[in-house]
Amino acid sequence: MNYAVVISTNEPESIWNAFRYAVSALIYDNEVTVFLLGQGVEARNVSTLKYDVNEQMDLFRENGGKLIGCGVCCENRKQTMPLLEEQLQCELGSMQTLYVITAEADKILTF
Repeated sequence: MNYAVVISTNEPESIWNAFRYAVSALIYDNEVTVFLLGQGVEARNVSTLKYDVNEQMDLFRENGGKLIGCGVCCENRKQTMPLLEEQLQCELGSMQTLYVITAEADKILTF
C-alpha cells in the first residue's frame, strides 16, 4: 500500500507520532512519503527529550521512507531560520508535488 503523510504542525508530540506511524507502515512493507507543509517544515527544530522527533525522522529514512519539504514554506522562514533547508536534509517540493503524492496514495493521513 502507498501512504501519504502530510505534517503541517510544529507541535513535537504530533510530529513524533506521525513519524512513528510512518516508520511502522514502512516496517510492514508499505511505501510511505511524508510531506512537510507550513509549520511542519520546522520538524527538525522541535525535537525534545520526551518527543525525539529527530530520532523518528532518522528511523523513517533508514527504513526507506521518502521525505519532502515544501520549498515555499522553507523560503518563507529564511530570515528567522536560515539553515532550515540544510537541517531538513530532504528534497524540496511544491503544491504540484503534494498533489501527485496524494493522487497516487492509497491512504492519506494528516497531522
